[in-house]
Amino acid sequence: MASFAKLDNNNVVLKVESVVNEVLKDSNGIEQEQLGTNFLRTLYNEPNAIWKQTSYNTVGGVHLLGGTPFRKNFAGIGYTCDTNRDAFIPPKPYNSWILNETTCNWEAPVARPNDGNRYKWNEEILNWELING
Repeated sequence: MASFAKLDNNNVVLKVESVVNEVLKDSNGIEQEQLGTNFLRTLYNEPNAIWKQTSYNTVGGVHLLGGTPFRKNFAGIGYTCDTNRDAFIPPKPYNSWILNETTCNWEAPVARPNDGNRYKWNEEILNWELING
């Protein structure tokens, strides 16, 4: 199955749909993203809808099954499709967090402690707080 994200006019993901791979194959048997886009536009009777293919197995620019990564991250509702980076970027969780250009994921400005304890980010103090219990 291939996955496609429907975008609004600001390139924000509205929904994600699955399409059988056969729909994407051209007359030479080669998958073409545009064929999936055309199929979804026809299916929903939305000739101008913006659909971009996304890969369920791509996270942080790595394909989990060893294949070729596709658009940095699997799209989710609220993600942004950055056409310059050719990436789906999740919503920014906190104002202080910084976009990692390699993974296109947000990172805290301070590394989370790696001591086996559980932590949560505190935006007021711009640091990690230990979760008790």
